[in-house]
Amino acid sequence: MGHKVHPNGFRLGVFRPWEANWFANPKDYTKMLHEDLEMRRVILARLRNAGIAKIETERSSNAQLTVTIHTAKPGIVIGKGGASVDQLREDLEKRFGNRVRISIQEIKQPELDAQLVAENIASQIERRISYKRAMKQAILRTMRAGAKGVRIYCGGRLRGAEMARREWDREGRVPLHTLRANIDFGRATASTTFGAIGVKCWIYKDQVAPKKVAAAADASVPIADSIAPQPELAAVMAEPQAVVQVAATEPVAEVTAATPAPRRARTAGTSAPAGVEAAIEAKPKTPARPKAAPKAKTEVKAEVKTQTKAKAAPKAKAETKAPAKKITTAKKAKS
Repeated sequence: MGHKVHPNGFRLGVFRPWEANWFANPKDYTKMLHEDLEMRRVILARLRNAGIAKIETERSSNAQLTVTIHTAKPGIVIGKGGASVDQLREDLEKRFGNRVRISIQEIKQPELDAQLVAENIASQIERRISYKRAMKQAILRTMRAGAKGVRIYCGGRLRGAEMARREWDREGRVPLHTLRANIDFGRATASTTFGAIGVKCWIYKDQVAPKKVAAAADASVPIADSIAPQPELAAVMAEPQAVVQVAATEPVAEVTAATPAPRRARTAGTSAPAGVEAAIEAKPKTPARPKAAPKAKTEVKAEVKTQTKAKAAPKAKAETKAPAKKITTAKKAKS
């Protein structure tokens, strides 16, 4: 519980690029990193009301720093005749000692930028507007702008309550675990007389197609071009083909006469190669043994009777001996 992953950092390298694009040696990495962080703080503090959503930095090999400012109000950043931009560039060059080039990108739909939505809600809370009303109006504007889902959290001493709590509202769907989902995340802090109130905003725009699939779709060739016949095959197919007819030179009667006589039919279920069949046919046939003449019924009956008598004889002896033993035992008992 409580281990939330930053949606922007979770999608870095999948389809979302980094905000700082530069390479540094291990010795200079710490210095350049702190320069970037300090430069972002200076720009945000100076242009707080300009609606700045994102600041991108890029360092080239000739020690030139390019700063790209994404803002919803480019007029405030530029100033009259570009005076504000020139002044900002001079201040950054003096502070960091590098040549600075500033480019400004306008955000055409600020309702679909999570950072700007969160800052708008925070500014309304600072002006003592109800947080519930600010959240619902922001969600309504964002969904009308074309978003597929919005989620907004507000946490702190809402309405000056003694105990801090967190309230949230949502509309649509926000699939945080889908890497291909284009989810924008932003947060802001409202400084009020009774404490700080934090605002978080998630905006789900749409799913991003993979780069491989998009590249394959762009490089696709029409089916008619890929299946077009080659010129050599077309010339061969255009030539008329000669019809070959085979005439029978020998009559049917001669063919039947030339066919060899059929071999001796074998019993079903046996199969042997040609050499084995020739060896079997070459073996001399052994003469069959004559069958014995059948015995008469009277002789069979006489044999059966003799066999039964021979088997029954020992049983009779055993039966005659048994009573004699019983009698002798009885006599001994009387005596």
